[in-house]
Amino acid sequence: MLNQNLKLNNDLFDKEKVPMKATRDGYGEGLILAGKEDKNVVALCADLTDSTRVAMFQKEFPERFIEVGIGEQNMASIAAGLAVCGKVPFISTYAVFCPGRNWDQVRVNICYNNANVKLSGAHSGVSVGPDGATHQALEDIAITRCLPNVIVLAPCDAIETRKATYASAKIYGPVYLRFAREKTAVITTEETLFEIGKAEILWDSSLGGATSDSEVAPPTSMPQAAIIACGPLTYKSLIAAKELEEEGIHTMVINNHTIKPMDEKTVIEAAKKCGAVVSVEDHQIMGGMGSAVAEVLSKNYPVPQEFIGMPNSFGESGEPEELLEKYGMSVHAIKDAVKKVIKRK
Repeated sequence: MLNQNLKLNNDLFDKEKVPMKATRDGYGEGLILAGKEDKNVVALCADLTDSTRVAMFQKEFPERFIEVGIGEQNMASIAAGLAVCGKVPFISTYAVFCPGRNWDQVRVNICYNNANVKLSGAHSGVSVGPDGATHQALEDIAITRCLPNVIVLAPCDAIETRKATYASAKIYGPVYLRFAREKTAVITTEETLFEIGKAEILWDSSLGGATSDSEVAPPTSMPQAAIIACGPLTYKSLIAAKELEEEGIHTMVINNHTIKPMDEKTVIEAAKKCGAVVSVEDHQIMGGMGSAVAEVLSKNYPVPQEFIGMPNSFGESGEPEELLEKYGMSVHAIKDAVKKVIKRK
């Protein structure tokens, strides 16, 4: 039921073959691509060049790299000034520090002035694992999407993060890019469609098992619920959809990488087709991507919705998979949420 019109990874459901790569690696690669195309692209970092993968850009363009040190507020202000001078600055640190620690400077110096600054928040979600609650950014979507002028992106894998980073450099205005530390499954390919503001339907039971453009089987059962996901948990949503299909429960999975501006058309059409929605994110449920989905649906086409995310709690130290299980963001939790929301229809 994969939508292979999008040219997804054929080894997606093979645990032995599916490639694993950190989304932060995609950020570093995207920065280099952007820098090669536009000499005005510059990179700033707050003493985390290796961890955020901005070291790739530093090696390629040392004259366009600025090490600010542990001064995230200063980094945002410097970037705003560089943008006024015609540069395209990317600022890089952990998401708890940007947009966490420097939110005031992001709000006033960057967003209020619609400065052409790109913010990157690494190590988001509980996937940070052993670093613990203080370094697990679970509020960053909420505090960025509420700001005027800013675009908010949460790519699903390393390839899509590279594409999102490159695309961010080509549009004017503030952009927030969110990515994780751990290696996660590579869902997409070089040929997979990506467009800021356009969500993609990755899985749809009504496709009837289509595997390529030239091999389209007749439709089967209509999806009973739409799983709308962002970030690396999109992979777990696909695994859940496949397992649910084997149980006779039909779904749709949407990669909602652009949280703001959200692809309202696709979200509304999914709600109309399925009659129920489950949102999935490695972020606080309150104020996150799921809340943004609920805002769209409440105004346009209200349907039952269940929320997968952090349930109003801080995280803790632990292995990423253990934390996802404990806090209800596992494949099993997604499946339970789908079954629950279908009963509410």
